[in-house]
Amino acid sequence: MLPVYCPSCHAQLKVKCLKCESCQTEVNGSYDLPLLALLSQDDQQFILQFVKNSGSLKNMANELKLSYPTVRNLLNDIILTIEKYEK
Repeated sequence: MLPVYCPSCHAQLKVKCLKCESCQTEVNGSYDLPLLALLSQDDQQFILQFVKNSGSLKNMANELKLSYPTVRNLLNDIILTIEKYEK
């Protein structure tokens, strides 16, 4: 998984350089990580499953073998996390 926080001071990391392995072109600067990259691996996996299930929490509940309210709460937690990062 991509590190998103400094191991020393725990501040949010930024992207400094992107490099094309094909032609060796480099793009340098200071860029924020995409919001979805800041989510935990479990939350990212949940979002992928949610999209694959066309946003159906009922299908998600069946797939994850969890109750509908539990899946709804998981989604609500992710929404709260996203809103925190958007501020």
